[in-house]
Amino acid sequence: MSRTVIAAFAAVALALSCAPPALAARSSVPAAVSAETVSQIRQAIDEQRLVDAARLLDAALLNGARDPRLSLLSGDISLARANYGLALASYRAAQEAPETRAASLEGQGVALSLMQRTDEAMAALLAAVQANPSAWRAWNALGSEYDRNAQWQKAEDAYKHSLEASGGAAIVLNNRGYSRLLQRRREEAVADLVAALDKKPNFPEARTNLRLALALGGDYERAIAGGTPGDQAALLNNAGFAAGMRGDYAQAEDLLGRALKVKSEYYARAAENLKIVRALAAGASPAGHATP
Repeated sequence: MSRTVIAAFAAVALALSCAPPALAARSSVPAAVSAETVSQIRQAIDEQRLVDAARLLDAALLNGARDPRLSLLSGDISLARANYGLALASYRAAQEAPETRAASLEGQGVALSLMQRTDEAMAALLAAVQANPSAWRAWNALGSEYDRNAQWQKAEDAYKHSLEASGGAAIVLNNRGYSRLLQRRREEAVADLVAALDKKPNFPEARTNLRLALALGGDYERAIAGGTPGDQAALLNNAGFAAGMRGDYAQAEDLLGRALKVKSEYYARAAENLKIVRALAAGASPAGHATP
């Protein structure tokens, strides 16, 4: 089962904008950056106003500001824009300053995790939580890394730390819910996913995971209800995938067949899942891997 969210880390969503070095170096004396400017950039990032955040950051850099906090903010903007390599470089630029070292390690670990550079990500994330035990994004990313290796107890512990440090952030509830789905702890997963949506109703990853959890419990109609016409084929495919996992092959074939009919073009994922379900129903060993 592939990890839907991490998107999971959509939560750490932030990103970057770097002023060209030649422009940023116009002043020979670094200008100070005010706490108000840092706060304004942070607020814009948190509100997903990335254009505004980048504009404010560029203005500070063009004024000659040199502050490791700006490197962190630049990394956050790049991360939100899924430019993980640029984010990583920005976070590394903030590592030497004592006041930003822990946040730098956290950002590096999250970026490396999203780049699937697991060994480097683990090293950075563990260093981050050692430097700052309240680094909830680092704990959250650690949970995701442990999930990838089916280290369920370590994942549970990491998510517990993250939830405590973040005050129960929706992204962490979503990720723990997905982790519990992977562990086949469906009822606990549903509770986490519902809680995530209570905190953040407009959270597509949590809603997708909740639909998957409902389908894994055999509640196919609720799993496909309420989507937009454009979502219907994907909802039917996911429900069919879940039915196949449950061994409910007749229902899986029906749902996947409906997904193929609803889609206005060839739906390779549903077609492959249908082929696998039919092989399983016939008692054959499937050649591929079903995917939601």
